[in-house]
Amino acid sequence: MSEREHETSATTQDVEEEHEDVQALEQQDKVVEAVEPEEEVDDAGWPQPDWAVADREPQAEAEEEEVESDADEAEGAEHHLALGHVVEADEAGIHTVEHVGGEIDVPPGYALVEGEPRGERRSVAIVVSRFNGGITNQMLQRALEALADAGVPQEGITVMPVPGAFELPLGALALAKTRRYACVVALGCVIRGETPHFDFVANEAASGLQLAAIETGVPVAFGVLTCNTVSQAEARIDKAVEAVQSGLEMADAFAQLRASAKS
Repeated sequence: MSEREHETSATTQDVEEEHEDVQALEQQDKVVEAVEPEEEVDDAGWPQPDWAVADREPQAEAEEEEVESDADEAEGAEHHLALGHVVEADEAGIHTVEHVGGEIDVPPGYALVEGEPRGERRSVAIVVSRFNGGITNQMLQRALEALADAGVPQEGITVMPVPGAFELPLGALALAKTRRYACVVALGCVIRGETPHFDFVANEAASGLQLAAIETGVPVAFGVLTCNTVSQAEARIDKAVEAVQSGLEMADAFAQLRASAKS
């Protein structure tokens, strides 16, 4: 055999050996693919480490528990509705529960001082805010109607408009100090805006009106709406009627106390 033929034979043998090695590697890869699970990859196609894959199971369990918790809360809300609790959702997405009705039952044998919303032979002052006048003017009209229904004569009613809810306490204090009125009814409307102004005005109006009543001993009824939206305020205009009734009831209770002290 010549040297050229010997080289050709060796080359052919090498090619055949390489081909056999490739086939063996391919067969080995197929076996590995059949045994090993498919590798986890992220959205970009990169392989995920083992710890990231392992963390998915607890996360999925937490999501399932959260769904079950939401279902339990929904079931609880239905249960409260079945018991007679009234739940409403306002425009701001805030869920509130209305007050629970019922009367105070005083057992026999106790001295009882309980006022009634009666207006006969009484004078009443109303201090009303001009700010948000589209709401407060309607509240004033409701209050005047409620006073008339309670028997307060027109000549016994004094109305004092003030610039805003912040000025309501000062107006109420001035009216109460005259000692001419059995009670003072404060009417106003504060609607939440984009700044903390709402919180300051609402808080000062509430605390100031209470202080006016404490300092003078004259009942000051709180008829100030503090709402998130205009539609909420429009739905609560009749709160002015409740303020009138509260003022007259306290005035009647105080009259009973004064009469009992003199006897």
